[in-house]
Amino acid sequence: MSKNLVIVESPSKAKTIEKYLGKDFKVTASMGHIKDLPEKDLGIDIENNFKPKYEILTGKKKIIKEIKKLAEDAQKVYLAPDPDREGEAIAWHIAEEIKDKNRNIFRVSFNEITEKGVQEGIKNPTEINIKRVNAQQSRRILDRLVGYQVSPLLWKPIKYGLSAGRVQTVALRLIVEREEEIEKFVPKEYWTIHGIFNVSESEIKGKLEKIDGKKAEIPDEKKVKEILEDLENKTGLISNIEKKEGKQSPYPPFITSTLQQEAIKKLGFTAKKTMMIAQQLYEGVELGSEGPTGLITYMRTDSTRISDTARKDARDFIQKNYGKEYLGNTNRTNKSKNNNVQDAHEAIRPTSVNRTPDDVKKFLTPDQYKLYKLIWERFLASQMADAIFEKTVIDIEVGKYLFRAVGKILVFPGFMKLYTETVEDAEDEDQQILPSVNINDTAIPNRYDTKQNFTTPPPRYTEASLVRVLEQKGIGRPSTYANIISTIQERGYVELKEKRFYPTELGRFVVKLLIDNFDQIFEVGFTAEMEKKLDEIEEGKLDWLELLNDFYRSFKHELEKADRQFVTNLKTDILCPQCKKGYLNIKFGKNGFFLACEHYPECNFTSNFTRDEQGRIVLTENKGGFEETDILCDKCGTRMVVKRSRFGEILTCPRYPECKNIKNFLRDKDGKIIVIDNGYVLDEKCPECGGELQLKKGKNGLFIGCKNYPKCTFTSNYTINEEGKVAIKPKSTVEEFQCEKCGGQMVLKRSRRGIFYACSNYPECKNTISAVKKEDGSISPKK
Repeated sequence: MSKNLVIVESPSKAKTIEKYLGKDFKVTASMGHIKDLPEKDLGIDIENNFKPKYEILTGKKKIIKEIKKLAEDAQKVYLAPDPDREGEAIAWHIAEEIKDKNRNIFRVSFNEITEKGVQEGIKNPTEINIKRVNAQQSRRILDRLVGYQVSPLLWKPIKYGLSAGRVQTVALRLIVEREEEIEKFVPKEYWTIHGIFNVSESEIKGKLEKIDGKKAEIPDEKKVKEILEDLENKTGLISNIEKKEGKQSPYPPFITSTLQQEAIKKLGFTAKKTMMIAQQLYEGVELGSEGPTGLITYMRTDSTRISDTARKDARDFIQKNYGKEYLGNTNRTNKSKNNNVQDAHEAIRPTSVNRTPDDVKKFLTPDQYKLYKLIWERFLASQMADAIFEKTVIDIEVGKYLFRAVGKILVFPGFMKLYTETVEDAEDEDQQILPSVNINDTAIPNRYDTKQNFTTPPPRYTEASLVRVLEQKGIGRPSTYANIISTIQERGYVELKEKRFYPTELGRFVVKLLIDNFDQIFEVGFTAEMEKKLDEIEEGKLDWLELLNDFYRSFKHELEKADRQFVTNLKTDILCPQCKKGYLNIKFGKNGFFLACEHYPECNFTSNFTRDEQGRIVLTENKGGFEETDILCDKCGTRMVVKRSRFGEILTCPRYPECKNIKNFLRDKDGKIIVIDNGYVLDEKCPECGGELQLKKGKNGLFIGCKNYPKCTFTSNYTINEEGKVAIKPKSTVEEFQCEKCGGQMVLKRSRRGIFYACSNYPECKNTISAVKKEDGSISPKK
């Protein structure tokens, strides 16, 4: 008897589902998409209703052939890729390939990979949702039209290979504009005064809030001294006491965006890593005798809805393990602030609340455990009671000055017994425990503490806050955030320093050029409106071809205008110091950005540049565009200069090619240049014999060796530490992680082109990821 065929995306998911369906079913995997637009061509017939020209992806012919053979022998075919737009498109492409082999094709969706979830999905088959397919196609076509037709315009003024993206450019724009806000921000000085008072043998700290009944404004130190002189020898009085009960409700279960944000803040994961691990937990993990089991519901959702069964199970668990008083309100509903919520899926939750993190810890990788624990705790806490606080406010009057002490005491932890959310860029000052006092009690000043403050600019985006603002502004969708963020990093448009995004010079100018040449498509509001229209296509409220035609009509006009005259005006307001006639323009060469006189070739002045804290361009001290130093060439006696090469900065003789002296160097924490060459002595001592370490020259360049050689044979590569000094380079470590396509182990490989990660399931899975070797010697996936 022929079996029914179920087609999913990944082998790990197939293994889990086959366990639940039994002997009458065969489950196979497509390994993701089987078709896509061509890589090197636009692949869209604009004149023929934007018809996409799909091609079978490299390496997928064998998989399609196998699927066709299985479909031909099957009674029924169930297409079960992920229950979202991408999954619907995969199902549609597979159906197109196998429809001649088997007409009994059905679409099934699994919100959770559990026995109950899989059986319910199979019992309730549907047809492919062509409206959802059209929404996916529309997004793909829009992105291709913008990316493939705008990107080449950047190549001539900057460099070949740069890319523009309909959504990624808007995300980059937010980062660049935030940086400009910070640079333009002018700090404003203000002072605060805290009084420490003795009241009934207790101490209370209060902040000066009012003077003569008005808000206390203390602009400078002069005003501080006036206030302190006026307060001298005055005694205070308790004038008001307020006690209020406050409540804090638990947070709703995770949706895609909030899971990414909290995993970034709490676990230090990237958005991309969070989604990869969540996919593994959804598709199934080996749980000993249980076999492969899906631990969480589908992780791409913007709904906080949970099923009645899941709510009941959570409440039963809470009552049994925490007590009845910890049960939340049965009428509590989790309403989303987003009006565009697609409510097809539940929130992200554990498939069984009774499967605690400790129960499954031994079966999970450390990262899988951390994410599962986060999801489990957030879900359970969402069904727990409110946290109750007692907030106390005590006012102390000293003449015309009112000091206010605020304290907050946790009376009942409620959901906080299990879970608290991490808050970025915020401080809670209401934490002091206040003593019991009475109105009209005397408050004797112990001392007054003063502090100079300055207003601060808005903070640079972290990955979590960028995800939050993308969601708030309706740019992209939660399932695309991880890809957006990784793309702008991989393109070199932004850098992540101390967990904050900084735009690179390249990112600044890409944004400037695109905004200068395209009035509409890279606007935040326009991009958000397009997302709403894509949702309307999926809901059947808007025809997808109507959207594409409306978009292309305006886009074509902007594109033709940019094609005729792509504005590359990167002129600065800096007068050329050489000819004193023209202004300097920003140019891009093989070694990066530099300044050049607009009157070239009549004036050949060039210079490197940096930016100050206000974002203003500053010329580096130069000679022919190079930074001069006080270091004399040991071959010809000329002052050496710093030159930028494709390998980084080098110290070279300006008389090249007559003198070809080149030296390596580093900068200390004050920016001073220190030559590092054969014989340079390190601050560190030899870890093996305690002798002096020095740089030595070998066939592969400089390395660290012990001065006591040959008695001591210690050697090491070198690195530059945080103090800007040469130090021993730690031994290389290789980051381990699982394949996001099939769940296999990614292993490090080497080829003539460098190092990379490849899936251990090759040739069945040909997933590869570029690898990068960091300064500390560790190896990790290229971001």
